[in-house]
Amino acid sequence: MALSIKKKSKAKAAKPVAKRKSVQKAARTSVRAQVSAVEWEARVNLAAAYRLMDLYEMTDHISNHISVRVPAAHNEFLINPYGLLYKQMTASCMIRIDLDGNELFNPNDGYEHNQSGYVIHSAIHAARPDVDCVIHAHTLSGMAVSAMQCGLLPQVQMSMRWAHGVSYHDYESIVDVDERAQLVRELGNNDVMILRNHGLLTCGRTIAECFYNMFWLKRSCDLQVMLMSCNTALIKPSEAVIEKTWKAYEPGGRRHAQQKRGLLEWPSLLAELDRIDPSFRD
Repeated sequence: MALSIKKKSKAKAAKPVAKRKSVQKAARTSVRAQVSAVEWEARVNLAAAYRLMDLYEMTDHISNHISVRVPAAHNEFLINPYGLLYKQMTASCMIRIDLDGNELFNPNDGYEHNQSGYVIHSAIHAARPDVDCVIHAHTLSGMAVSAMQCGLLPQVQMSMRWAHGVSYHDYESIVDVDERAQLVRELGNNDVMILRNHGLLTCGRTIAECFYNMFWLKRSCDLQVMLMSCNTALIKPSEAVIEKTWKAYEPGGRRHAQQKRGLLEWPSLLAELDRIDPSFRD
């Protein structure tokens, strides 16, 4: 009797899975048919970035956002539906909006874009034509460093890549449209910003580069919090060594040439996501 009950429960459990896969396939076909091939590719990579942020524990529940400019549409970008977890993001769910905040294509029922996400990302996409992707995150170590007067320190090799080129923006409460001009002015031409008493922000010419910047920025913050909690004197590298190491990560440097700002490992990261759960492609 126990065996027959077990088999019956297994059969029942299989139906919702099959149904969910069918719905996902229908949704993917529907959205994919309504966008260009290059936009679909951008959607897949954007969904992958959300899943990777979740995989490497850089999420804050449903908060924060990643955006990517729509290829061949300079004044439009894709962003997540507010309310879904990062690990639930798919290529089909991304919302296309313009720089004025108008939703041009929202495939979701009951979800819209996050207003704070629009404020931050529209400002940068408008001011920086060289930037295609923007990530904003509230990682614990990132928020901790954002509250330190010293800012991010080039204490170890990993953080020496940020010896220069990190912008800072003072906290002005929940972000508002009036803050955009100051935000982009302080960001300047840098690809990394620490939002004081708030969190982290990175930019990139590609989604891969933007994720690369956020991953290593977050890791540098992790290390700084660990080092400062050790209650012991720290060894500070010389300015000459810091400068030499920073240059290695800049265009023309040895590290930059080999790592290609995230493009080197991006195919491997996608392969890992495919192994874990390929539904980000739906």
